[in-house]
Amino acid sequence: MKWQGGGWDLEVLVSGYPGKVYPHGSLGWSTVALLRGHGRIIVLDAGGYGMRKVLPAMLKERGIAVSDVTDLLLSHAHHDHSVNWPLFRHARIWIGRKELAWALGLPWGETSVPEHAIEALSRWPTLRLMEDGDTVFPGITAHLAPGHTPGHLIFIIEGDGQDCVLLQDAVKNRVELTTRDTDMTYDPAISRATIEMVWGICRERPGVLLVPGHDLPLVVENGVPRAIGQHRAEIRGWFGASLTEITRFDITPADDGGTSP
Repeated sequence: MKWQGGGWDLEVLVSGYPGKVYPHGSLGWSTVALLRGHGRIIVLDAGGYGMRKVLPAMLKERGIAVSDVTDLLLSHAHHDHSVNWPLFRHARIWIGRKELAWALGLPWGETSVPEHAIEALSRWPTLRLMEDGDTVFPGITAHLAPGHTPGHLIFIIEGDGQDCVLLQDAVKNRVELTTRDTDMTYDPAISRATIEMVWGICRERPGVLLVPGHDLPLVVENGVPRAIGQHRAEIRGWFGASLTEITRFDITPADDGGTSP
């Protein structure tokens, strides 16, 4: 999915997936987006370890070398969004000041924060810290949206007729947006308040494009979130006598409510 506005070209490279597996826990398949404009090439969140070859290949398909990326924008410190920051170690790496302090203070081995990666990031020379309300880039502001984590940030992009909000895991999917209930939150009441804030943004900015962390991009029409695009997700397994015998499991719903971009 692509969007343009305010001198920015936005492309969702990978749409996050709303699911878990048993007994392996959270899939961690999160949204990764690319922003180009105003002389910058920005990656929003960096995916999990499984993206370490996929993401550079996707950038290369678009004529972008990893070293061309000028900025990595991290919404929060969970592993599936932050652990690959070393891919972009030459770039400016942005994370919320409150989020980083929270992540550094956690006991090791008990949460979804990759402790070693965040500790190293805290000492990295190109690290940049964001505050609530900061204008991080031209027409792009950071806003505190806690609940999933205490210092989670969303990013509002001023468009030309249609604005865009990079929600990531502040609102992970359309079910959370609709029901106001959340999975994986340190405080459900705070998460609900953040979701109400997002609904306020939708009322103030009719037609705004929402980019959640574990779902397709969304627009709200007559109070109902509508997904843009279709999920693409498949698991490939080796259960035969050779590596050439591949079993494919399509894990997309027959009708997920999405539409063409």
